[in-house]
Amino acid sequence: MINQQKQTIFEKKNVLVIGGAGFIGSHLCDELVKTAKVICLDNFSTGEEKNIDHLLSDPNFKFINHDISLPIELETLPELQLFKINFQGIQEIYNLACPHSPRNFNQNKINNALANSLGVKNSLDLAIKYQAKYLHFSSAVVYGPRIDDNKKIDEEFRGLVDFTSQRSSYDEGKRFAETMVINYGEVYGLETKIMRLFRTYGPRMKLDDDQMIPDFIKNALDNTDLIINGDENFSSSFCYVSDVIDAAVKMMEKDRSLILNIGSDNLVNVTELAQLIIDAVGSKSKIVYEKEHFFLTPLPLPNISKSLDEVGWIPIITLEKGVERTIYDLRASKGLKGVKSILN
Repeated sequence: MINQQKQTIFEKKNVLVIGGAGFIGSHLCDELVKTAKVICLDNFSTGEEKNIDHLLSDPNFKFINHDISLPIELETLPELQLFKINFQGIQEIYNLACPHSPRNFNQNKINNALANSLGVKNSLDLAIKYQAKYLHFSSAVVYGPRIDDNKKIDEEFRGLVDFTSQRSSYDEGKRFAETMVINYGEVYGLETKIMRLFRTYGPRMKLDDDQMIPDFIKNALDNTDLIINGDENFSSSFCYVSDVIDAAVKMMEKDRSLILNIGSDNLVNVTELAQLIIDAVGSKSKIVYEKEHFFLTPLPLPNISKSLDEVGWIPIITLEKGVERTIYDLRASKGLKGVKSILN
């Protein structure tokens, strides 16, 4: 184990982002590389190289292709020699590793289980070795399905999860991962933080992956039907990715362990969201309803008062602004230009 008190920081701290080539992870790398030396570890199970291509030439950014369900010795990797890990160690670890793909969920069941068990263990072992601050990205699924549209769930709610359901590798996996984090923190004296994420959206989300906002935008751009897996009453909350990154940075800055809900506490009717996107794109698409998707269920709404009290965080990007930014990104990826403003 490296004694943190004897570590020498050479200009910038070393930060490890596990799952850093994914949608949220790549945005986190973008922010952290401004002030730190960032090691991005990913095996592209659901992340994509294009998400981090723009960072590869930055001397403060290094990518390591590795599956965190397998142990790793960072100081032995030649590509990390300039980061002087033998002397400086790692100061912060962000763990986002977990295959998240609604469309390919069944193919990823075992990988989910491994990421939420062995992957978490291996990442925590690194935190012990380097006495690093540790932030784990969990999920609102630990609370189970929404029971009451008018009730906001706080961090003390124990949840109602079916641990033998077809999505248990993710839902119960996330619960077990939190148990690992909490117990490792208590036994080894680690400073651990758990972010319970609610639905998040923004640029770099995969298309054709059964995720609502990017698929709505793609279909609207193509003038094809926007498919809602449910009825006209289906609702959810949506938090823009930059707000999530802001929360992660604020949580890591605090010198204490934390468990916080991070998400929007505004309930949005999905039909109204789909129509917003149609209008923004100027599309001829129609909205149709199909059978429910087992992974696109109504999540509970978060009570985020603790996040405000503990780290001064609330989401600031409106749905309209976030959708507009996401449309710009998807238009660019399709080689299109322009977007009709949906802001007043």
